[in-house]
Amino acid sequence: MTELLHIVCPDCDAVNRLSTAKLDQHPSCGKCRHPLFSGHPLALGHGNFDRHISRNDLPVVVDFWAPWCGPCKLMAPQFEQAAKWLEPKVRLVKVDTQAEPALGERYSIRSIPTLVLLRKGHELSRQSGAMGARDIVRWVEQHGR
Repeated sequence: MTELLHIVCPDCDAVNRLSTAKLDQHPSCGKCRHPLFSGHPLALGHGNFDRHISRNDLPVVVDFWAPWCGPCKLMAPQFEQAAKWLEPKVRLVKVDTQAEPALGERYSIRSIPTLVLLRKGHELSRQSGAMGARDIVRWVEQHGR
């Protein structure tokens, strides 16, 4: 049976209704016509974070990081690769805790990098420390059900 999902556009933040059967068909936003999935993590801030977290029916993995953090820099290409492998079933996003300290505080981020897996705004799991792409995918598959 085909289920309808709400998917937030990475470009204009519009909420799109999309059939699960069309996830793998490179869907575009109904408002701005940009692709709904790019295979890259989205950079989110206080202006669009809540919309992407609460209005997406997909699981969302948030990478809380900072530009001065060595392990964060090492993990960035791994997180990028994980996005290529996990989309369109999972949305990967990044939050710069230096630029967005309130978001880090809201999620009680004590060390970085920290990954938080959310579904419809509810935390399912978290993992601190740098991880490889395969480990990120395995962690998401294990905890994202």
